[in-house]
Amino acid sequence: MVRVNIAQPEHAKWAIDICKLLEDAAQVKGTGIAKRSPAYIAEKIRQGKAIIAISEDGKVAGFCYIETWEHGKYVANSGLIVHPKFRNLGLAKRIKEAAFKLSRKKYPKAKVFGITTSSAVMKINTYLGYRPVPLSELTTDDEFWKGCESCKNYDILTRTNRTLCLCTGMLFDPMEKVKKYTEESVKQDEKESHISV
Repeated sequence: MVRVNIAQPEHAKWAIDICKLLEDAAQVKGTGIAKRSPAYIAEKIRQGKAIIAISEDGKVAGFCYIETWEHGKYVANSGLIVHPKFRNLGLAKRIKEAAFKLSRKKYPKAKVFGITTSSAVMKINTYLGYRPVPLSELTTDDEFWKGCESCKNYDILTRTNRTLCLCTGMLFDPMEKVKKYTEESVKQDEKESHISV
């Protein structure tokens, strides 16, 4: 059994293990990755901005963190990783769903986004209500994009002025959900107004 929870300060001791998991996964897949230091991961954990999965034997089974950009206008769910031993069990979906809920709770008006090369993550994001978007629809904060500098594909991103890369941008916009709900309500009201009594 694996527990998925909001990370607590005592989980910061696993920051080095989490960074190693992220680096190993990038090497195996042969894709780029925005490297994060153990200090950065530990800080996200201490701030209550991370989700951690712990196995029965007390080891890190998975992880994901959230970061805000443009003064809370955007929230990124980043660093999703599942230990190889726990893959194909639905754990990534549980972690990502918990990170999404945490993002929505802390920043209900923010657009939630991520960039990924993983088809599995794209599928999870779609399930959560994200849609694929051009990278130009994501944050313009230079600090976010600076995180991509350690990726081996960074030259593609810079050559295209942050419009194209091997990663797919995915976005959840809470205002789109409100707009859709409002439009559906209007259609329903119009439909009901045509019913004769």
